[in-house]
Amino acid sequence: MANAIANRYEFLYLFDCENGNPNGDPDAGNAPRIDPEDLHGLVSDVAIKRRLRNYVQAARDNRMPYAIFVEHATNLNRPILRAHEEMETGVDPTGKAANKASVEAARQWMCENFYDVRAFGAVMSTGPNAGQVRGPVQIAFSRSVDPVLPLDLSITRMAVAETVPGARTSEDYLKWEAEQPEDKLRTMGRKSLIPYGLYLGKGFISAFLAEQTGFNEGDLQLFWEALLKMFEHDRSASKGLMSVREPIFVFKHVGTDSNEQQRAQQAKLGCAPAHRLFDLVEVRKKPGVEAPRSFADYTVTFHQSRLPRGVEAGFVVSGEGGEADVRWGQCPDWVQVD
Repeated sequence: MANAIANRYEFLYLFDCENGNPNGDPDAGNAPRIDPEDLHGLVSDVAIKRRLRNYVQAARDNRMPYAIFVEHATNLNRPILRAHEEMETGVDPTGKAANKASVEAARQWMCENFYDVRAFGAVMSTGPNAGQVRGPVQIAFSRSVDPVLPLDLSITRMAVAETVPGARTSEDYLKWEAEQPEDKLRTMGRKSLIPYGLYLGKGFISAFLAEQTGFNEGDLQLFWEALLKMFEHDRSASKGLMSVREPIFVFKHVGTDSNEQQRAQQAKLGCAPAHRLFDLVEVRKKPGVEAPRSFADYTVTFHQSRLPRGVEAGFVVSGEGGEADVRWGQCPDWVQVD
C-alpha cells in the first residue's frame, strides 16, 4: 500500500513490576508466569499487545482509521461482516460464497480502518471471510533480567458474595445478613505477586509486511507512543506498579550502498541480524546488589561502538507534551555508552 514505512526496525524495551502480577497464568491459578528451569519471569506477547491496543483505543477514541479490531468482549465477525457490507461484495454472513476478489476487498478495508490489523495482523476467516493478515509488528515474550520470586499471599475480604436460596428482593438479602454471625460475612482470599522484576522485551517491524497492510510513518509514531505509555492507563491493584523505563531502544536499517535504489532495498532487507543489535544493550545488577528491588539497582549500557554500518540507533523518550520523542543518535545521559 502507498505511504507504508520503507525501513526495517528492531526495538528493545525495559519495563518493571513492583509488588504486582505482571502477567498471570490462568492454568496456574493466575500465578505470575515463570520459566520453571531458571525462575526468570515471563510476560506474553499477547499481554503486551492487549495494552498497546487499549492505549490506541483510548488515545484515538476508537475511531477509524485507528479503530481496534480485537476489542474486549466483542464478536470479531461483526466488523468482518461490516467490511463486506462497506465494500458491497454481496457475501452472505457465513462467508461460504466469498470468492478471492471479495475476500481481498474486505481485507483491504479492514487494514485501512483498524490499527491493530495494520500493525499486528489478524485471522479474519472465522465467519464472513476477510482472509488473514500477517502484521509487520511482531513482539516476542518478555523475560526478566533476573529470577523473580512469586508470592501467594492471603488476604481478608470483608464481605461475601453468597447466593441466598429463596431470596427474591434486596430486603430478603438484608434479612439474611442480619441473621448471620459477623465472622460468616467475611472470607479469605489470595493474591499472587512478585516483589520486583525488571523485564526485557524485544520486537520487530518488517517494511515488506507494512507494504501489504499500509502501516505508515504515522502508525509507527503512534506505536512508539503506545509502547512508551502502555501501562499509564492500565492500572489495577493486581498489577502493582508497572512502568516502561526510558529509553526504548530502536534500530533502524538505512543501508550503506551509494546507489539510492540499492540502499532503499537494503533498508527494507536490513543490514544486520536482529540478535546482534539486541546484544548492544546490556542490563546488569549494580555491584553488591543480590536481590534487586528497584530500577536503580541496575545499570544499562549501550555498546554504541559496536553498532553495525547501515543501522541507526534511536532512543524513545517522553517529549515535553508527553508524546514519544525518538532521538536518533542521542542516547540519554542516564544510559552508559561505550
